[in-house]
Amino acid sequence: MVEQVSYREWHNAYRFFNDTVELIVLADVGPRVIRYSFIDDDNIFHEVPEDAGLVGGNEFRLYGGHRLWVWPEIERTYFPDNRAVATCRHGGSIRFTAPVEDNLLDTKLQKEFEITLEDSGSRVTITHRIINRSEQASELAVWCPTMMRAGGCAILPFPARNAMDKDHYQSVGPLTLWSYTDLADPRWIFGTEFIQLRQESHPQGRFREQITGTYNPAGWSAYYSDGTLFVKRAAVFPGRYPDFGCNFEIFTNPEFLELETLAPIAYLGPGETCSHVEMWNLFRNVPAGETENWIRSTVVPLVTSDGSPT
Repeated sequence: MVEQVSYREWHNAYRFFNDTVELIVLADVGPRVIRYSFIDDDNIFHEVPEDAGLVGGNEFRLYGGHRLWVWPEIERTYFPDNRAVATCRHGGSIRFTAPVEDNLLDTKLQKEFEITLEDSGSRVTITHRIINRSEQASELAVWCPTMMRAGGCAILPFPARNAMDKDHYQSVGPLTLWSYTDLADPRWIFGTEFIQLRQESHPQGRFREQITGTYNPAGWSAYYSDGTLFVKRAAVFPGRYPDFGCNFEIFTNPEFLELETLAPIAYLGPGETCSHVEMWNLFRNVPAGETENWIRSTVVPLVTSDGSPT
């Protein structure tokens, strides 16, 4: 189920695998999940080729794959995760713990993943933790961006749609804008029940990047690419979410697309920990489409299934 391997010039990585999928987690840097794929298939995640094998230094590197960030997006968010992480087995899981962030900003945060791959099927459970090792309290939220390979399309559900009546006077959630969000950009597809965002290497819009966030009570987002569907789930809890109330966000640029989840904002005292759990699944041989009927008939049944590959 787990073996220690070299990967892309990093010599300390862990390969989780079963008969269906494999997952590569870096321990020379990170923690970072750099690969998730069916056995002998292409990586659904984006990798940054020029960062392969690099370690150390004070420059933030994207590397690729799945990472753990800290909201709000300020200077401390870009702390370079370039040092080796500690590993510890817990039953069928492995915990990857980064060193305490002892940068000039003196944030003294510590990040860790705990990862489990099921014995069969594609389901991965990843618990993200941030520990405050400072003597000062900090307001923050766990933020989990996953970088998806180029050429696909993200899917994000809206809250349930209902006609206006006496039971539906109140708003049901935000659609958050950044300074570079352009709803006229052709990469967006806005439907009645879903938002789609296409990743394009040569976008025709005003800005190279696009992003939006929503409050997503369904607790899932997905990415479709060449017959493979990646699904990311996270439980939805009452609380004050970041970015005017967003628990899911999608971002793209000419190189990759990100599916992001956020936990509620926490006021983290000295020595306290906050956590956030995601569950992932992969599905193969999924027929292509881009209409809402395709999402309802093809994608949603996979999202609500037990995660067995098709």
